[in-house]
Amino acid sequence: MEKEEVITAENLTKDYGQGRGIFDLNFSIKKGETFGFVGTNGSGKTTTIRHIMGFIKPQKGSVKVLSKDAWRSSCEIKKDVSYIPGEIAFPDLKDGITFLKNQAELLGLKSLDYANYLIKKLQLDPSANLKRMSKGMKQKTAIVAALMSDKDILILDEPTTGLDPLMRETFIELIFEQKAKGKTIFMSSQMFDELELTCDRVALIYNGRIVDIADVNELKSSTLRTYKIEFLQKTDYQKFKRLSYKIVRDQKQYNQVTIQIDDSKINRLFKTLKNYKLKFISEIKFNLEKHFTDILAKQLKGGE
Repeated sequence: MEKEEVITAENLTKDYGQGRGIFDLNFSIKKGETFGFVGTNGSGKTTTIRHIMGFIKPQKGSVKVLSKDAWRSSCEIKKDVSYIPGEIAFPDLKDGITFLKNQAELLGLKSLDYANYLIKKLQLDPSANLKRMSKGMKQKTAIVAALMSDKDILILDEPTTGLDPLMRETFIELIFEQKAKGKTIFMSSQMFDELELTCDRVALIYNGRIVDIADVNELKSSTLRTYKIEFLQKTDYQKFKRLSYKIVRDQKQYNQVTIQIDDSKINRLFKTLKNYKLKFISEIKFNLEKHFTDILAKQLKGGE
C-alpha cells in the first residue's frame, strides 16, 4: 500500500533578486520518511523551511502539509508540526524551566515525563537563565521544546548547530527513536554524515535549486567502487590506460588514474595490477558527500 504524502512542494519559488531565493523546488515526503536537506549557507534551506511552516507566502508554486496549503492553513498545520528554528530566540523569561512549562501549557500537555526524559538524555540544566545560556544549551532547550509535544511531523532547521560531538550522537539517537515511532521528519543540515545516518532520502540544494535527491539506501547498497592508482613509471601508466577500465579522473602529471569498477571485477583488477609497478593504490569511499560532490562538479563543468 502506497504511503500518503505528508509534505509536498510544487514549483516552489521565492525570488529575492540578484540570484537569491529558491526556484521551482519540487519534492514530496511520505508518511514516516526522514527527508534530509543539505546545502551551504545561503543555498535556500531556511527559506524552504519557512515556506513549509507557513511563515512566508510563495511567489509561485505551493507547499502542502497534510494536503493543506501551508500558507493559507498555517495555524491549522502547526497543530501537527514541531519545529526547531535555525536561529533560536527565546521569550523574556527567567529560566529554561519556566519556558518549558509555558510551552507545555500552550501544547496542553498533561505530563512532563517525556520532557524530563529528553532533559536527562541531553544533559540539559533547565534552571539556567535563558538569556545567558550557551549556544549548545539553547539548542538543547529548543530540541526539548520541539520533541516533548510528540507531534507527528518534525521540521528541523540545522538542529545540531552548537552541539558538541557527543551531544550530536545523542541527538541522532533521538532521531532514531522518532523514526521508530513513525514520525515524518524534514531535517536540514550541512553535515553529510548525520544525514546519511538518519535519512531515507536527501536533497541537495545549491543556489536555490534542487540539484539532486538521493536515496540513501541505494547509495549504501551500491556495488560500484572507486580506486585511485598511481604508477611509478609513465610506460605502465600509459599501458594501463589502454585497458577497458572506466577512468573517471586522469592526472597524467602524476601518472595517476582514478577508476570506477564493480565489486565483481575487483579480483581481476588486482590480478592485472601485479604486472605493474605502483606507487600506491587507495580506495575512495563512496558516500553521500562524494555522490553530491560528483553531481555538482559535473553540473558546474557543464556550465549549468
